[in-house]
Amino acid sequence: MIKEACVETIDQCVRAQAQGADRIELCADLIHDGLTPSHELIRLAIDQLGIPIRVMIRPRPGNFIYSKEEVSQMKDAIDYCKSVGVEGVVFGACTSSETLDLDIITELTEYTLPLKVTIHKAIDSCDDPVDEVRRLKEIAGIDSILTSGKEATAIEGTECLKSMISEADDYLQIIACGKVTDENLTEVHDIIQAKAYHGKRIVGELGRETP
Repeated sequence: MIKEACVETIDQCVRAQAQGADRIELCADLIHDGLTPSHELIRLAIDQLGIPIRVMIRPRPGNFIYSKEEVSQMKDAIDYCKSVGVEGVVFGACTSSETLDLDIITELTEYTLPLKVTIHKAIDSCDDPVDEVRRLKEIAGIDSILTSGKEATAIEGTECLKSMISEADDYLQIIACGKVTDENLTEVHDIIQAKAYHGKRIVGELGRETP
């Protein structure tokens, strides 16, 4: 079972590693559900951590419908991630009709290689996340999907998560999230049986988040 800690400061990175995280998702502005972190924070994390780092690529808060200019900004961020050697990046994109934008996702995935790609919770804003998993399986290079099963918590999204895991099979790793903490991880895993879990407190308290 992989425990992925969602962090936004270097202190949280260091604490997460010390407290047993297997991997870091590095973000800025978690108050907005995570945006692209600064080059400085990415570099500090690379220098101080010995566990894999996946970097959030999200240029602004709000919806996941992106312009060509915003896609270009995302590519610039991916360029930096490739230059410093993170394990992977995390992104997503949607259309106005509540489906994933496979054109943008394919373009960014191909651009990201050979880094690993996680599709983030944009999938939870789609009408049918299980069908979106089926569609994502057709894109070479995607490694995993971060999801709470279209609900606020993993427990509430249990049935959807189980269906997504079944559809993903061995093609994609479903990373279950949504109020998963060190205190309820065993219970959540007993119910959902995912191979990876994600949360701000997945290995316990990590200190104050940025305001």
